[in-house]
Amino acid sequence: MASSIKSSPRETRTLQIVLITGMSGAGRTIVLRRFEDMGFYCVDNLPPALLPQLAEVCQREKAVTKVACVADLRGGPFFAGLADNLRKLDEAGLRACILFLDANDEALVRRFKETRRRHPLFNRRRGILESIKAERDMLKEVRAMADKVIDTSALLPKDLRSEVAASFGDKHVEGPTITLRSFGFKYGLPLDVDIVFDVRHLVNPHWEPGLRELDGRSPEVAAFMDRDPATLEYLEKLYDLVKFSIPRHIAEGRAYLTVGVGCTGGQHRSVLVAERIGAFLEKEGYRAVVQHRDVSK
Repeated sequence: MASSIKSSPRETRTLQIVLITGMSGAGRTIVLRRFEDMGFYCVDNLPPALLPQLAEVCQREKAVTKVACVADLRGGPFFAGLADNLRKLDEAGLRACILFLDANDEALVRRFKETRRRHPLFNRRRGILESIKAERDMLKEVRAMADKVIDTSALLPKDLRSEVAASFGDKHVEGPTITLRSFGFKYGLPLDVDIVFDVRHLVNPHWEPGLRELDGRSPEVAAFMDRDPATLEYLEKLYDLVKFSIPRHIAEGRAYLTVGVGCTGGQHRSVLVAERIGAFLEKEGYRAVVQHRDVSK
C-alpha cells in the first residue's frame, strides 16, 4: 500500500520517478528506450496499483536513483486506477513527474496502418479512428495532470529522443528546460505549446527572390529580415517579455515550458525568431531546446 512507503525529504529528492503515459502510437517505446540509455531503471506496462510499491523498492535500493515506467491502456482494467495511485504517491511524499506523449489523429492513424498493430481498444470499437477518439477521452484526466506534454506528430524518432534527453537528462536538474518550437499556422497549432507568438506580421522572405528555398537559419534570410527595423524592435520586446514571464512560470512549479513561434508556413520568420529567442535564453542561463516542426515542408 502507498501508506507503507517511508520517505524523508532527502530520499524524495534523490529518487527521480518519471511516469510515461499517453496515446497509443505516440512513441512510448522510443521514449522508454531513451530513458534506459540515460541510466534510468525502466519498467514497461506497469499496473498503476504497483507504482507505490515500485517506488518503495527503488528507495530501498540505494543504487537506483532514477526510475522510468510506462503505464497505458495495455493494462486493461488495471489502468483505470492510474490517477488515484499517482495521488497516493503524492500523499506518501513521493512525486512522479508525468510525461504525456500525444499526437494528432492523422499521425496516429498513419502509424497504426504502417505497423499493422492493433489499437488496444480496437476489439471494442472496431475502427482505428474510433479507438483513438475513445482513448483520447479516457486519458483527459491524466493529460491534465501531466508535467510535460510532447506532441510527436511531426517529430522524427531522433528528434523525440533528443527532446527527452534535453528534458530529463542529467543537466535538467540545473534548471527548467524551455523548448522553442517554430511552426506554420497553415499546418495547425502544435498540441503541446504553453505560449504562442504569432510572427506573421514581420516582413516575409518568402516573396523575396532567392530566399524562398532557404529557411530562417540561413544568413541571407537573417540579413533580409534584420534590414527591417520592425524585426529587431519586435525581438527586443519579446526578450523583455520572456525575461519577465518565464521566472513566474517557474515559480508556479513549471519545470518544462514549450514556447511556440508561428508564421504562415513555418520556414522563415518563425524559424529565425525561435532561434533568436533560444540564443537569448541560453545567455540568460536557461536550458533552451530549439525545434523546427515544419521547416522541411
